[in-house]
Amino acid sequence: MDAHHNHDNNEHETHNHEGHNDSHAHGHGGHDHGDMVTEFRNKFFVVLIFSIPIVLLSPMIQQFMGVDWRFDGDTYIVAALSTFVFFYGGWPFIKGGFDELKGREPGMMTLIGMAISIAFFYSMAVVFGFDGEVIFWELATLVLIMLLGHWIEMRSISNASKALESLASLMPDSASRITSSGDTEEVQVDDIRAGDLLLVKPGEKMPLDGKIVKGQSQVDESMLTGESVPVAKSVNDEVIGGSINREGSLTIEVEKLRDESYLSQVIEMVKASQETKSKTQDITNKAAKWLFYIALGAGITTFIVWMSIGAGMNTAIQRTVTVMVITCPHALGLAAPLVISVSTALAAKYGLLIRKRPQFEKARNIDAVIFDKTGTLTEGEFGVTDIQSFSALDEDTILSYAAAVENESEHPIAAGIINEASERGLKPGSLTDFNSITGVGIEGDVDGRSVKVVSPGYMDQNDIQFNDHNFNRWSDQGKTVVFLIVDEALAGAIALTDKIKESSRQTIEQLHDRNIKAIMLTGDNHKVANYVAKEIGIDEVYAEVLPDQKAEKVTEIKSRGLVVAMTGDGINDAPALAKADVGIAVGAGTDIAMDSADIVLVNSNPKDIMAIFSLSRRTFSKLVQNLIWASGYNIFAIPLAAGVLAPWGIVLSPAVGAVLMSLSTVIVAINAQLLHRFEVE
Repeated sequence: MDAHHNHDNNEHETHNHEGHNDSHAHGHGGHDHGDMVTEFRNKFFVVLIFSIPIVLLSPMIQQFMGVDWRFDGDTYIVAALSTFVFFYGGWPFIKGGFDELKGREPGMMTLIGMAISIAFFYSMAVVFGFDGEVIFWELATLVLIMLLGHWIEMRSISNASKALESLASLMPDSASRITSSGDTEEVQVDDIRAGDLLLVKPGEKMPLDGKIVKGQSQVDESMLTGESVPVAKSVNDEVIGGSINREGSLTIEVEKLRDESYLSQVIEMVKASQETKSKTQDITNKAAKWLFYIALGAGITTFIVWMSIGAGMNTAIQRTVTVMVITCPHALGLAAPLVISVSTALAAKYGLLIRKRPQFEKARNIDAVIFDKTGTLTEGEFGVTDIQSFSALDEDTILSYAAAVENESEHPIAAGIINEASERGLKPGSLTDFNSITGVGIEGDVDGRSVKVVSPGYMDQNDIQFNDHNFNRWSDQGKTVVFLIVDEALAGAIALTDKIKESSRQTIEQLHDRNIKAIMLTGDNHKVANYVAKEIGIDEVYAEVLPDQKAEKVTEIKSRGLVVAMTGDGINDAPALAKADVGIAVGAGTDIAMDSADIVLVNSNPKDIMAIFSLSRRTFSKLVQNLIWASGYNIFAIPLAAGVLAPWGIVLSPAVGAVLMSLSTVIVAINAQLLHRFEVE
């Protein structure tokens, strides 16, 4: 968010401390994801228990292990166990496949349903006399792996929501409300109304989002924002429900109730993102759709060819089943869920809250990043950059005197001077007779000496001469300059500006290393914008742009054929964030415009943008690799299964086809886990 800053020499009279205008999934039938996690988990473990005897009693597995555990009636026991696995574990896929076919959109569920049905009915036919080998173990492992894939998928998209809901549950159930008489009463949080005043003592949690009206303290927001250092808060500062008051007592005015709170907004945002279908999920479903048609077409063709050459019904059916089994989507069913699961965990590790996966996936193609200035590239608060002495006083003494007088002011410039003095370990002297000099500054007595902190306008009005070389240079850089007068004599000058974040320079350098343009879009004036841009290496600057014009500028930049990410603090930047190809909100405060951002940088660090681009590219790469392997191997496997090498004595049985399919699953799983080796490039 940027307001217009006026830093021309004759406009520094605004430093009167009174009116300065600087401010700074799948559809899955609509079930609740938590219920689906439980359903698939339970089914997985039940099927696992039943699958163990099915696999161990399989003749092929026993042959592979070099054992013989056969006994009379074992085939019927395996058939009974497999019947349970087929109808209990396979029912979600059979029903899902039926729904897909009903909607004339065959996809993953149809492919799985077809595969397990063929394995089941073929094996049952063998049990009751058909010449062939039972492949109940293939049925059991296919159902087991598909249940695992869906369990992983449901768990990965619900974990973020669960984590946030657990944070919400940590918010206090009661609070100390201040009555009209000034006393406090213990009330339930649900009984609190907007505008109520609450007393929050040291060590207590903020009951709700609000604004401090009395007191100052250090507030620990780490569980909400990831910021490890407690944040200094005083009057008019916002506080987030659930954060911890570390030091002084605070009186806060409630602004948002529980359902409107920051945490509730985040939870709703994550829930909404769960319904946003990923492009890679679409790709997976399309691959499954075509694989279904290929399997069906190849199976029918295989049967017709073998029958036409007089091979006999048994041989034709065995070849057909082998083709259908080898196209079973073990690997395809795990290709996307495993990668998305690892990607989600890595995103959380790097402080990324992904609202919309399609935009996250698109981030790998970004050509330009548009930055808001205040609160994004800069801290959004004044900081001292330069001090000049016009007397015998050194820099620390000048700063100490100024801080003593500014202690009585709530102006952003005052906060900058006081913070600098605090960082230097200076203790301001005792102030008496504080007074505001209308329009041009403030004054008071510090340790018995008359001290004034005034604007350039005061200097002009009183014809006080000074060496203006540094002043002109600082003004050209868009800095605000105040002067210190001690005992009616000019003592020094202090220059302040909105502090540039330490991570901003490094972020711009890394963008340039990737040939990505860095563009600034700000409501601030040209001097300030150009100074910041020069300091950190911004390529293009658009300054003095009103909030409602920012979206138009984003459209204009996109019209140059660039894929654009917009990065802002999410307040006045909301329209621009929505207009960009990828909207990135920097900051986890109460106003991060969750409805407009695609990705939120929880730690408010511009450098985390690089993690978005790197992780997006690596995630998409792994997904494509898995999809290619899971689907592409059929180019070689299907002809082999169909028996094209039969004249040379190479024939795959349905069981061997099942083994080959399982091997592809192992490769896909290992490839997905390699994403854990990701590091920001």
